[in-house]
Amino acid sequence: MGRMDAPSYKVTVARDLEDLIPVFMNNRKKELDTLRVALAAADFEQLRQLGHRMRGVGNSYGFERISVFGKQVEDGARSGDRAGIEATIAEYREYLARVQVCYE
Repeated sequence: MGRMDAPSYKVTVARDLEDLIPVFMNNRKKELDTLRVALAAADFEQLRQLGHRMRGVGNSYGFERISVFGKQVEDGARSGDRAGIEATIAEYREYLARVQVCYE
């Protein structure tokens, strides 16, 4: 993780979504737990569905990175790539811990 990655933790969100973001972020943290449980159970169908949902919510709120993570989970679930999904979940956890939201 070089210095060039730092800006990717900044997300600019439309001001009219401001009230929804705390709930949105809280749901993402719950999602992280659900992903970990599904991975531990090797439940690839659930992982695929979760990844698909992440792709949708990420883009609709302006969090492109969450959509990218979702696609990685979805693709990994399709190919049964446990190690890849585990790496994505770890990156997602790091992202959620460090993401900074600004409103405009």
